[in-house]
Amino acid sequence: MSIKLEDYAELLEDLTPHSREALEANWHEATKVFSPRGLDNYLKGVSAIRGLGRGDTLVETWIEQAPQVAKEVGEDVVADLATASLMLASKTSGAVIELLLASAPTAANRLGDAGLFLKYLQFINTLLAQAPRGVRPMLDKLEVLFQHLTLGGLRRWALWGAHAHRTNYEEQIRYFGLESKESLAMLQKERKGTLLVDVQRRINMYLRALWARDFFMRPTSGDFEAREGYKPYIADYLLHLPDAYDDWTVEGQEPVPGIELYRATAAHCAAHIVETRVPISAEALNPMQMAVISVIEDARVEALAIRRFPGLKQLWCRLHTATPEMGNTVGDYLNRLARALLDESYQDDDTWVAEGRALFAQAQDRLDTNQTSWEIGVQLAHSLTQKKIPFNARTDLLTAPYRDDNRYFWEFEEFDFDKAAGAGYESVKQVRKNVSVMEMINEIDVETAGDDAEEIWVLSTELFPYENIGDESNGKSFNEMEGKEPMSDPFHYSEWDYQIQLERPAWATVLEKRAKAGDLAVIDEITAKYKREIHRMKFLLDAMQPQGVQRIRKLEDGDEIDINAAIQSFTDIRLGNQPDPRIMMRSVRKTRDFSILVLLDLSESTNETVQDQEYSVRELTQQACVLLADAINKVGDPFAIHGFCSDGRHNVEYYRFKDFDQHWDETPKAKLAGMTGQLSTRMGAAIRHAGHHLKLQRSAKKLLIVITDGEPADIDVRDPQYLRYDTKKAVEEVARNGVTTYCMSLDPRADNYVSRIFGQKNFMVVDHVQRLPEKLPMLYAGLTR
Repeated sequence: MSIKLEDYAELLEDLTPHSREALEANWHEATKVFSPRGLDNYLKGVSAIRGLGRGDTLVETWIEQAPQVAKEVGEDVVADLATASLMLASKTSGAVIELLLASAPTAANRLGDAGLFLKYLQFINTLLAQAPRGVRPMLDKLEVLFQHLTLGGLRRWALWGAHAHRTNYEEQIRYFGLESKESLAMLQKERKGTLLVDVQRRINMYLRALWARDFFMRPTSGDFEAREGYKPYIADYLLHLPDAYDDWTVEGQEPVPGIELYRATAAHCAAHIVETRVPISAEALNPMQMAVISVIEDARVEALAIRRFPGLKQLWCRLHTATPEMGNTVGDYLNRLARALLDESYQDDDTWVAEGRALFAQAQDRLDTNQTSWEIGVQLAHSLTQKKIPFNARTDLLTAPYRDDNRYFWEFEEFDFDKAAGAGYESVKQVRKNVSVMEMINEIDVETAGDDAEEIWVLSTELFPYENIGDESNGKSFNEMEGKEPMSDPFHYSEWDYQIQLERPAWATVLEKRAKAGDLAVIDEITAKYKREIHRMKFLLDAMQPQGVQRIRKLEDGDEIDINAAIQSFTDIRLGNQPDPRIMMRSVRKTRDFSILVLLDLSESTNETVQDQEYSVRELTQQACVLLADAINKVGDPFAIHGFCSDGRHNVEYYRFKDFDQHWDETPKAKLAGMTGQLSTRMGAAIRHAGHHLKLQRSAKKLLIVITDGEPADIDVRDPQYLRYDTKKAVEEVARNGVTTYCMSLDPRADNYVSRIFGQKNFMVVDHVQRLPEKLPMLYAGLTR
């Protein structure tokens, strides 16, 4: 799919000139927010809304507001927003649809989650059927309403007004416009104490201050019809917290503010993620056993967290209200046990609670594994059955409001190590073990072995199948047939977060991977194709060769007298003229002391063809690299050619096609011939890693040339400014180590951002990319004179 507006000319041919101008004015902003697929949906929405025939204003509102919605909750909801607008066309006027689109960014910002935004669109559709005249005044007041109400509260408030004023249209308009007393009274009734969207940033900073890492949170809405169902949970390593909390009150105690309840909930969920290294298998456990184990596991992670941060104990203890006077259900016993394991000052004479306390106290030195929770939980569950109290999984629940539903640590399906790695989840450290041939043969087929294997077995030489023994020249080894490409140990680099003005430590992971060899004939064809340019560069490159000893004349202070200048000065004295005092000269040995690293952007976009040409950007970059390598090799400067792409912050792939100590021969040429384009462009981490390699060079001058066809971007970053600021910070960091960074961009719009990243004099935008093979060697010559 294309990101060029002209490629959608047929789809947009019905737009008026004014709407077309609005689209062109917003296109650059849209390309920052949307992926190519998202842009396609965005422009199909423009065409569809234009087809409603409700005027240019409606179309232009979509053009301006849809990217803002995508920026808040992701591009996937844009297609649903367009569908909702089309469905409403048969129920209401164009002005209401226009108001819905204009207020959509406000709703997306306050809801903060794509799922909640889709529920909001469903609610608007329902309200139009019940109170069509109330939708417009409500949308006018939407920002005020969302400052006080959750989505569930908004729905209850709106449906009450719709039922109360079903036939009185004038009162209906006053109610939804917040002009009637009953409207304000219902607003106050449904008003929640603390909204997550208002405190989410503070909670993020609170968790980061505790654990020195980030946790990702999403709001979740409970039951629309009641205030029930606001239970926090953890799924896919995301903290799903209620979208609002009332102040928590218990008779006879001081109320706990909603912000404190959020802190307690977030800290408890974060403790689960930090301290739960492997899931607990639910196999062969009954519901009561699982409930008791959950209580012990909650106590285990909280005990470990309190060891590091003692203040958490006071925060959590305030939210436990179980007492010995409570009823005698299984739920009551679970709540009494939960409080007893957290608060040693709590007095409870029940033998079962005392047994739980004793077992937990004996296991204080074994709390680092949740196997302890399983063992204690199974034993206590067996003791609890002796009380002969029936267990109901629906009603026998923990009442502490900050505790999650514990779905996170139960293993009901295969454990997903990829998701775990993406969330910073700790894995078992692999051990490399040298073994004998017989050990390897006896265990060569291990069906359960995968990337999570605890041991990697290594032989000193290649192992061939039995039928290929004696014919190693023709047969393939097991490693060639079934082995995986080797990968370096991870390199961890920090990233700069411009919003909080702090570095995220060890945030991005660079993995060096071996570049695959390609067809050498590709390189030979490039050399033949640019034979004329190579010949034309010969004289320029000869002039750059080290010239040995050179004399610098006309110096006032030097190593020896310049006879010709001295004679001229005596002549001037005899003639009565002012003599030139610069009669000395110095002999200087001219030597070049450069190290150059060329860093190639190998993202998916490099596979796109150059405009009006048959070859791709990647092939063009390949051609330019061959000419540049020939040029540098002729001069004799040490140089390296590396490339990078990324698939999120945990997987920045880094390829070394040629290193500084390698000759420019068939091996690096074959690797360069095999280069491919894939994934995304996390440029800051790659620049830091390239700076690491340049720092190892002893040259006086170090030059990093970055060749890219677009701005920094990655799949896990929604804010387009984030990686730009990080790349700018990376350039400044390597500069402190004496590395000069220069960017050659193939993006015609790069002037808008590349100058801010690399500096006004350290970039070049190649508008006609066909000239890249010619310009790159000339650029090298200019930078290293």
